[in-house]
Amino acid sequence: MGQIVFHVPRDWVTDRAAMLPFYQKLMAGLDQRGIVWRAVAIDRDALPASLDADDAFHIVNHGQVRHPRALNAGIAYIYPFWNLDPQGIRAFSSIADMAFRPARIDGDKARAFFHRLRTRLVSTRTSRYDQPQDAEALPQAQAAVFLQSETHRIVGETCHMDRWTMLDTVLAATTGQVIVKPHPREMDSDVLERLVGMRATHPRLHISMGNIHDILAASDRVVTINSAVGVEAYLHRKPVILCGQSDFHHVATVARDADALEMALRAPPPARQYAKYVYWYFGRMCINAGSDAMPDQVLRRIRATGYDI
Repeated sequence: MGQIVFHVPRDWVTDRAAMLPFYQKLMAGLDQRGIVWRAVAIDRDALPASLDADDAFHIVNHGQVRHPRALNAGIAYIYPFWNLDPQGIRAFSSIADMAFRPARIDGDKARAFFHRLRTRLVSTRTSRYDQPQDAEALPQAQAAVFLQSETHRIVGETCHMDRWTMLDTVLAATTGQVIVKPHPREMDSDVLERLVGMRATHPRLHISMGNIHDILAASDRVVTINSAVGVEAYLHRKPVILCGQSDFHHVATVARDADALEMALRAPPPARQYAKYVYWYFGRMCINAGSDAMPDQVLRRIRATGYDI
């Protein structure tokens, strides 16, 4: 019988209670099924060699490992859904290369799933990061631009253009109001000062620190690199333009340079099947950590690689 090795942060190895609930629930489920597992402190530099050194199956937290006996685990934008993927998580997951075929999706199941997510997130105005609950006066905007922290390694790796080129292009290609929201983890003075300077040149630029859902509701379309807000925009049925590598691009327009972004903004947005897509991405492609059947979902993913667990 095989065994599973979890590569996780060092403090999780010594204190199981410190682990995210996904891992706690999965490990408890493995114990109940008599499946052997162990947790080791992740050493990303040593990972390739360590995978070849045994015959176990490996689950790598926040990994980009490609190995026949490994899957990468990480939250897939909206809790409780997780990527468990042979290539990586989020922008690097193999979902990016899969074909979304709406004709094969059950419409009733998709609408019910979509409604549940909308009720949980949109109706309560909640998101992955804490959101201000006080309502902000917002203009009806032709576009909303959500910035990301490019100092974060993964964001920098996946940009088709930098955030300032993206925002400059949106302002050049539109005539109406534009809302821009800085990333909550990058509220430094340099970013704000540059935005204030842009607003002096473009008075129709509205800088918002408000609730994501309020901004989405007030905007005709959304522009971002590959932020999770793109997925949340789908819940509002708002057209999305992505300016970076993403695994949820299937119902968005992807702009790989400023000219493409300008063309996308000037063109009418195409019709999209948002409910079917949200159900396909989260309900079919991801692991539902909130489900009692989650350990069995994980084991099916492992068996699908050919590994005998």
